[in-house]
Amino acid sequence: MRITALDIRNHRFPRQMGGYDREEVDTFLRMIAEDYEAVLRDAQAKRDQILKLETRVEDLASNEEILQQTLTTAQRLSDELKRTAVKEAEVRVGEAEVKAEKILDAAHRRAARLAEDIREMRLLRTRLAAAVRAAIQMHLDLLEGLAEGGEDDPQLEGRIAHLGRSPRAAKPETES
Repeated sequence: MRITALDIRNHRFPRQMGGYDREEVDTFLRMIAEDYEAVLRDAQAKRDQILKLETRVEDLASNEEILQQTLTTAQRLSDELKRTAVKEAEVRVGEAEVKAEKILDAAHRRAARLAEDIREMRLLRTRLAAAVRAAIQMHLDLLEGLAEGGEDDPQLEGRIAHLGRSPRAAKPETES
């Protein structure tokens, strides 16, 4: 059973002959009661403080748990975002490679067409040069015939008739 400060103040000792001085005992009991009361108040304050601190520790522990869960979730999201970014980058690189292959293929086809066009133009130039040479040679031959004065020359008449034809149909005659 606990003794309170009030119990100490109200406690009366039995009287005996030649016992203690009553005033001193009462004063001493009053001092003890006051000190005991202060100690009890202090102990109660400490208990209250301990309860507050325990509540605070529980709050902090639950906050720590929430923080750990948040950090774990954030790490998981970060890893997922990295994986997604890597996959997206791989897809884009693949698309760029496909596009580059298509561009290269188109460029090679165009280069081949241009090379073929150049070859055909060179062949055409060669044919045109041959046709122009033939026409010039024919005109030179005509001029030589005229310069020699052979107006009655039967070969000259054939050549003059030959000049009247279209350029494609006109082929130089070989002299026999």
